[in-house]
Amino acid sequence: MVKQDHASPSGLVGEAFASLGWDEFELTVVPEARYQSPDVQAFFPSADLFDAIVLYGAAWSVYDTATIGSWVGDEIAFARSAVSLGVPVLGICFGGQLLAAALGGSVAAAPTPEIGWIPVSEDPSGLIDPGPWFSWHFDRFTVPPTAAVLSRTAAADQAFCTGRSLGLQFHPEVNEEVLDSWLRVGGNDQLSALDIHAEELLEQTRLLTAAAAARTTELVRRFVTDVARRPTAPLPVLPEGPTGTGTGDATVLTPAR
Repeated sequence: MVKQDHASPSGLVGEAFASLGWDEFELTVVPEARYQSPDVQAFFPSADLFDAIVLYGAAWSVYDTATIGSWVGDEIAFARSAVSLGVPVLGICFGGQLLAAALGGSVAAAPTPEIGWIPVSEDPSGLIDPGPWFSWHFDRFTVPPTAAVLSRTAAADQAFCTGRSLGLQFHPEVNEEVLDSWLRVGGNDQLSALDIHAEELLEQTRLLTAAAAARTTELVRRFVTDVARRPTAPLPVLPEGPTGTGTGDATVLTPAR
């Protein structure tokens, strides 16, 4: 499980994998001491050491290399390596955006943020339940050309699948612990700026966690028993252009406008 920072507990997703008998190895990219200056040097192990990889969310933007530095390109290369080796990858919010970029999609600022418990459109394939799922994002992905959009809201595509990779825009891991952790590292200020009351969101999360846990467990079960066993998809060749990083296996990233 790749955690971009110290403030992102694995929450309901970690509990779901554990309930299905999976052992977890956690890698934290940005340590707590560097949270305010996240342009760290990061090391990503060989993807073939793992039976599946989960890429978690982050407070930053995939395209904001001026803030987060070069490790996002390294993580994109890690995701591409996993896909090329047939290792299943589950990307969540920032992780879903990074996965989309790694597979030939793009990431840009969303026209409007989505924060809170939000239903998503029905997925004809049956992988994604309508929710509600917890969202907290200011960016959105454009899905890779080879991917099928599974679910969406009016503001953004919410899930895509290609081969053994599943990308999500929402946060299936969220419970009270996860949300409280985000609030303590700047989330309260973001909510205040949007006139959203943190305590009301926490209370709603407490009320919805039991049902969300059941949905998340089922989502993870479908990932490991269905998506993870599908044929591998070819790894797309990524173009280089004026907005690209031009670094190794990194991708073309779309800056916010």
